[in-house]
Amino acid sequence: MTAPEPETQATISDEIAAIAKAHEAAGIEETQPRLDYPPYRSSLLRHPTKDLHHADPEGIELWAPVFGERDIDPLEADLTIQHGGEPVGERMLVTGRVVDGEGRPVRGQLVEIWQANAGGRYVHKRDQHPAPLDPNFTGVGRCLTDADGTYAFTTIKPGPYPWRNHRNAWRPAHIHFSLFGTEFTQRMVTQMYFPGDPLFALDPIYQAIVDPAARARLVATYDHDLTTPEWATGYRWDIVLTGSHRTLMEPEGDHA
Repeated sequence: MTAPEPETQATISDEIAAIAKAHEAAGIEETQPRLDYPPYRSSLLRHPTKDLHHADPEGIELWAPVFGERDIDPLEADLTIQHGGEPVGERMLVTGRVVDGEGRPVRGQLVEIWQANAGGRYVHKRDQHPAPLDPNFTGVGRCLTDADGTYAFTTIKPGPYPWRNHRNAWRPAHIHFSLFGTEFTQRMVTQMYFPGDPLFALDPIYQAIVDPAARARLVATYDHDLTTPEWATGYRWDIVLTGSHRTLMEPEGDHA
């Protein structure tokens, strides 16, 4: 039996356009990614299908990990110095504030990031993209927000990479963010993108957020004042945890 030909980008783009047109006609605000978004083929199988279970916070705390400020080394926020040499790629600074819906700083928040290297490859056995691994870049870091709710990382700009949603499918460059609240049961996972990426219009994961204004909140801003002469470019991206302008979360299980 001959395997079916993979679907083309044109097919996926037509579906994206049709959904966007229907959303615009409906005039309904959507502030989160659609869990069931047909152009993102695996979302049909991977998204939650049952209601969330209510858990006893006190019972969860008996089993959840515990960490404090002493467990986080400030050097963990610099992904470019974790090995014996310097990683390949565009060095950059990424910073921003974590705030609530009223703009108040969220202090002591654990912020974790993970990302592909400059060639678009993760250090993970399931990533078989034929791009080189960088022996000087693992692509993971973490920090705590300060008294003003600010986080800051030094890293390398990740490259785009192929995935198997359809023929010639490529993910825009992005960094995964995970934020923990006061307990490990309070967690937000999302992605930060870079301005002007030509893959935005072609990517069904990004387009699963059908509201253009909501999508734009996932795109960082280039900051020339943050950019360091002869050293690194700078990007600023604030994270809002509540309210109508909150940062969008990934559907559970979607970490491409």
